[in-house]
Order: sequence, then structure tokens, then C-alpha cells
Amino acid sequence: MIRGTLPSLYLITDMMGLGDEHLLRQVKGALDAGVRLVQLREKLLEGRALLHIARSLRGLTSEYGASLIVNDRLDIALLSNADGVHLGQSGFPPGDARKIIGSDKLIGVSTHGLDEAMAAEQEGADFITFGPVYETRSKAAYGAPVGIDALKAVCAATRIPVYAIGGIKNDNAAEVLQNNASGVALISAIMAAPDAKEAAGRLLYTLKTEKIRHDTA
Repeated sequence: MIRGTLPSLYLITDMMGLGDEHLLRQVKGALDAGVRLVQLREKLLEGRALLHIARSLRGLTSEYGASLIVNDRLDIALLSNADGVHLGQSGFPPGDARKIIGSDKLIGVSTHGLDEAMAAEQEGADFITFGPVYETRSKAAYGAPVGIDALKAVCAATRIPVYAIGGIKNDNAAEVLQNNASGVALISAIMAAPDAKEAAGRLLYTLKTEKIRHDTA
């Protein structure tokens, strides 16, 4: 994956308590639909189990020419030959992570305010997620939704890709692009879907349609 050409949909995994097979099945469905950027985010797993899944996902994403990002764990990212790492605010600074994983890997950073977003860019992040934009249980720990206006301000103040995250669904995905987000990052809209391929396909169609509308406006 070349920096600056990141796809508009960033899928983040969640086993939903259903194990490896569920995760791999849902991700495969999303890849079949055209998703090309996947983050392995399974915070409850210890190193050995996480590495096993990371290597399985690396094999699967490679079949589709998709990029694999590992949440926080630089060691797992390196051992699985992932394409990069996604850092939280309590994780390594992007500049220090770069020294470990190398210049050819992608570094994403989770941000929840303008100051965090600008700091991530200054410290060398390739892209950021920003949110939660909408109400969502998975991001409740980060406080109330930041809203569309905050997303728009972050997109205006930064030059790296910004993925809106938090409560993103097919019916609001276009709105975040209309406010200058580069794309959407999401979990349950695909990982919890009865048919991951169908759900991912609808989201990709919505995002593609909105981009075409924006580019021709």
C-alpha cells in the first residue's frame, strides 16, 4: 500500500467472542467485497494467540493484495510481516515506532481531539482515526461523540488521511466524506453483519458514489 493512496474503508476486527473462525470468515467476506485495509484489533488476546491470528490474516490479506495493520503491538506486526501498526494515545509515539518497524511501514494513530490529531501528524503518523464521531458502545470509554463539526475541523487542520470512526454505518458514511474525511473506520457494521460481503459491498458502493459525486461537483 502506497502512502497517499489509502482506501476509503478501514476495517477493524472484533471476534465478538466467537473465535478465530468467525474473525477470518468475516474478514474474508469483506475482502471478497473489495475491502483492502484491515486492522487486527484483539486486545484481550495474549501474544501467542494474537500472533497466530496475525499470521493467518497476513496470509489471507496477501491473497487479495490488501494491507494488514496490527493494533499497538509492534512485535506482532514485525513477526507477522504486517504492513504497519496502529497506535493508541497511550502507546509508543509514532516517531519511536518508526525506528522499530522501519520507513516502509504504515503508522496510524487513534485521536479524539484536534490537539491529538495535530500532534500525531507532527510526530510522523501516516494517517489517523478520529472520533467517536457518532454514538457507539465500543467507543463509550472515550466520552461523548465529538460530532461532525469537530471532524471537519480536524480534516481542515491536517494534511494526512483522516478516517472517521465511531458509530459509522452505511446510512451516515457519506456524511463524513461530505465533511472532508478521507474515509471511514468501522467494526460492527461488517464484523457483526450476518453477511459480511454484502455489508462491506454496500458500504464500498456508498463511499465510491459519494467520492464520484464530490469529484464531479
